[in-house]
Amino acid sequence: MTGTMTNVMTLFVVFLGVFASFSLSAHGVDEDTKQFLTQNEGVSILPFIYIGAKHMVTGYDHLLFLVGVIFFLFRSKDVLLYVSLFTLGHSITLLFGVLSDIRVNAYLIDAIIGFSIVYKGFDNLGGFKRFFGFQPNTKAAVMIFGLFHGFGLATKIQEFNLPQEGLVPNILAFNVGVEIGQFLALGVVLILMSFWRRHGSYLQFSTAANTLLMSGGLMLVGFQLTGFFVS
Repeated sequence: MTGTMTNVMTLFVVFLGVFASFSLSAHGVDEDTKQFLTQNEGVSILPFIYIGAKHMVTGYDHLLFLVGVIFFLFRSKDVLLYVSLFTLGHSITLLFGVLSDIRVNAYLIDAIIGFSIVYKGFDNLGGFKRFFGFQPNTKAAVMIFGLFHGFGLATKIQEFNLPQEGLVPNILAFNVGVEIGQFLALGVVLILMSFWRRHGSYLQFSTAANTLLMSGGLMLVGFQLTGFFVS
C-alpha cells in the first residue's frame, strides 16, 4: 500500500471512528440555540435555516447512516436517488410530526436511528443474503429509515414547545437548513470517498469500514436504550 493510500484509509477510518464516538451525543442542542428557540417569537427564517443546517452537520447519526447508504454507490444518479429518498422520508415526518404535534419518546426514536446504521452496515457486509438468504429492498429501507430520522428531528424541535405564531414558515426554514447541512456534509464525505475509491484499498478495507459503521450504530442503540430504561 502506498503512503497516500495509507493516509486516505487512515483518514476515513478516523472519520468513521470520530462519528461513532460522538454518535452518543448526536442531536445535541447547544445553549445558544436553546435560548433562541425558547425565546423566539414570530417568523425567523434565516435563524431557523442556520439551526437546521447546524443540526444536520452535527447530527452524526444521520451522516453515519448516509455514509452506509452511499458506500457502494458508484454512480452519481444512484447517490442522488438514494439521498433523495432519505430526504423525502425525513422531510415528511419532520414536518408532519411538528405541525401535527405528534410526539414520540426521544430515546426510542434515537435507538431506531442507531439501528438504521447497524442495518446499513450489516447490509453492506452482505449479512442478509449470508444469514437469511434474501436481500431487502434497499430503496424502500432507505425511505422507511428516513421517516424515522425525520421523527427524531421533530422530537428535538418539539422539546422547545415552539409558539404557534410563525410555526409553519419556521419549520419549513428549519427543514431547508437541514437539507443545506446535509448537502454540505455529504459533499465532503463524497469527495473523500471518491478520492479513496481510486485505490484498491477502498474495497480491501470495506469490511472494516462497515464493521465500524455497525459498531457506531450499536453504541448509539445501547446508549439510547439505557437512557430509556433508567429515565
